[in-house]
Amino acid sequence: MNNSLETEIVEYEARLRQAMLQSDVTALNELLAPELIFTTHLGELVTKKDDLEGHQSGQLAIESLTPLEQTIRLVGYVVIVLARVKIVGTYAGIPSEADLRFTRVWASTSSGSWQVVVAHSSVVA
Repeated sequence: MNNSLETEIVEYEARLRQAMLQSDVTALNELLAPELIFTTHLGELVTKKDDLEGHQSGQLAIESLTPLEQTIRLVGYVVIVLARVKIVGTYAGIPSEADLRFTRVWASTSSGSWQVVVAHSSVVA
């Protein structure tokens, strides 16, 4: 992968983290593809609409998101990001803290920006 693409994806990942921390649904709407499917660490399937509603309603509130590891791979026309993150926040008012691994697939849009089309998380034991 060329360095400029890797740098661009690192920047998109940083924008995604900031949007999640701030529950910035405008930014999340830009960063998440309409067809997004996210499999949570509990095995639940979450759509873009579900994710945006969780942030907008306050049901999901992320207090801190600390990146621990990150690997970026270009595969065909998509970029795969493997990340380990420590996340602290609340879900439905219940405090939560977890060490998670995320796999995110970023696809280029017709305008040349990138959006997450698939994501998966699992707990690090």
